Amino acid sequence: MPTDYTSLPLRKLSNHIGYHRPHQMLPDHLTLDMPAIYAMTDLQRVAAITVEPGTRLDAANQKMIANQVRLLLVCRADNSVAGILTATDILGEKPVQYMHEVDCTYADIMVRDIMTPHDELDVLALSDIQMACVGDVVATLQQVARQHALVIDNDRYGLQRVRGIFSASHISRQLGMPIPESGRAHSFAELEQALTAG
Repeated sequence: MPTDYTSLPLRKLSNHIGYHRPHQMLPDHLTLDMPAIYAMTDLQRVAAITVEPGTRLDAANQKMIANQVRLLLVCRADNSVAGILTATDILGEKPVQYMHEVDCTYADIMVRDIMTPHDELDVLALSDIQMACVGDVVATLQQVARQHALVIDNDRYGLQRVRGIFSASHISRQLGMPIPESGRAHSFAELEQALTAG
């Protein structure tokens, strides 16, 4: 071995050590007429938080809390997307309905039992997002009465991939105002009026 190299000092890990993750810098403040892409969590820049369909619901909830997210991509062993699980799914009526239907306890519920399967999801195309503004995304979320929207594009083989996520709560924080929950604002002007009035 060459003698002109010096071995580096080795250290011990401290308790409760974490690790760096990819981070996307989104603007702190948005306006409705800014490009929609400014409000999208880009999964090419930020690692998606995922969960397997067979995970217990309480464990999925803890994963959301630990990662400070309100949506998990549900992925199979081959990394294909089986659906999504949101905080609303976990904290809403779905678990209670499922327990009554199959006569089980909360501890018995798996992610697959209450997730929204991929074939029931409506998604947005990245090509449309690249030509849209934040107000268009807010109007879309209102129209479908959802807190999240997935954005897809195609990989180099032409296969669909989830590229990004819009979150109504994130957009609301970036706008500095609550987003009205009803889907009644159909035009950009009506949406702007609803937001400024709220």
